[in-house]
This record gives sequence, structure tokens and C-alpha cells, in this order.
Amino acid sequence: MKHFVCEGMPIIDVCEKAESLIREKGGKPAFPCNVSINEVAAHYTSPPGDKNTIPERSLVKVDIGAHVDGYVADTAVTICFNPEHSNLVETAERALKTAIDNILPDMSTAKLGAVIEKTIKSCGLKPISNLTGHSVGRYLVHAGTSLPNVSHIFSSKIKLGGVYAIEPFVTLPDAAGKVEDGEQVSIFRFVKSRSLKNPQAKQLLRHIEENLKTLPFAERWLQGIVPQESYRKAFSELLTSKALIGYPVFVEASKKPVAQAEHTVLIVEDGCVVLT
Repeated sequence: MKHFVCEGMPIIDVCEKAESLIREKGGKPAFPCNVSINEVAAHYTSPPGDKNTIPERSLVKVDIGAHVDGYVADTAVTICFNPEHSNLVETAERALKTAIDNILPDMSTAKLGAVIEKTIKSCGLKPISNLTGHSVGRYLVHAGTSLPNVSHIFSSKIKLGGVYAIEPFVTLPDAAGKVEDGEQVSIFRFVKSRSLKNPQAKQLLRHIEENLKTLPFAERWLQGIVPQESYRKAFSELLTSKALIGYPVFVEASKKPVAQAEHTVLIVEDGCVVLT
């Protein structure tokens, strides 16, 4: 994907290329390909018919997940078309490498966060304080344990044999250093079965529950499941009934650009094995 993305390209082409590559290689997407640009830190994927394109001189985060039989791996890269922000990308990658080099079983997540924060600040930049890495589980992208990117009061232990996605997010030193919910929502997830009146809504929910289980998905993946003229009403009922939840895009609070780097690792006795 690093070599595929270019300025002016439709964002939907990036999403569909990444997802089709995962399928061609024998896996399935664990969540929709995220293409988050500049101050958008995470959670943007193309809705059906998306006309948006990759802007010139932008900072583009491509975050992808693959699963085989529900077992998830999650990775991300930032592609920089603005040389002024190349230090953000380099620092995110350095923080990720430092975390991978230092992570150990029984290490506190607070200590790992302190390692990541120190690396980012030593480069004159700022971590995003309210975005974290996470443990992954079967059919679960976020399996309960958070890996902060800053020193933290609350802490848990890194577990031997655990699988974790480490993902530093980096912004400028004068930025707020935190994200807030944006207005757009283009990623959704099944929560629980509900009693529904609309037969097309029932059909759509059954498809989601059987095929996507508890993994996040894009509306692009639901096209053709029910007749097009019935789709919008059916999908709206799933949201209002709270059978599904949506994930708003995350935007850096001061609208400053954000870079991200991510790998999924398996914790072994002397450190970790990088899976992505």
C-alpha cells in the first residue's frame, strides 16, 4: 500500500485495494481499511460511492487488519506527501521500534507508555494521549487491554503469550495532543440481536451477525444484501435499535496533523515476535 497510494487518488480505491489484497492472500479484512488524512487520526473509511480523493501534500495513515478464522493482526503505516511533516512519520516509526525492543512479559502497560512518550518527546514532538494500542482476540480487534502512548496512572500487565497491537500516534509540539469525535461515521459493528419489524432489516442483521460477527465493517460491504431501494431504511433501523454501533472519526482537537505506525506482536519470554 505504501507504493500504491498517490496524491489525487480516490480514497475508495485505496480501501478496496487493501481489502482485496487481504482476500487474495487467503485472509479476510478484520476491519475496513482506514485512510485517515492530516488531522484525522483514525476511523475514516470510504462510504459507498465516496468521491473524496487523497489531497496534495497530505499525511495519509493507512491502517489495515486481517484475520484468518477470527485471529486478528493489525498494522498501519503513514505515507507522507509533505516533506515538512516527514519528522512526524520518522518519530512514529522510531517510537514503535523502541516499544517493540522494550516490551516484555509482566511489564506494566504504564511503563511501556512512558517508553513511547519519552521517545516521541525526545524528537521534539507530542504523543496523542487518548489513543492507545490494544490487545487483540478472536473476532475482537480491541480485546480489553489498552497500551497507552503516554505514562499512565492506571496499568495492567503485558501477558506472556498475549497478542497486542502497538500503535504510537504523533503530532506537533504545539498541538492539543488529543483527539475528539468528528461528525463522520463510516465504520460500524454488531452489538446484539434485536427484535426488528422491517424484514429487510432482519435480513441485513442476520448477514452481519453470521458473516462479520463482532468485527467492525463498512457499509460498502453490505451492498447487494437487500434491494437497494430498501437498504437505507433497513440500515437506519439497525442503528436506531442499537443492534449496531458506529465509530466516529477521531480528529486531533487542535486540527494539527497526525502520524501513526503500528505492528501486532506476540509476547514471548524474552520480548516479542512481530506478526505484521
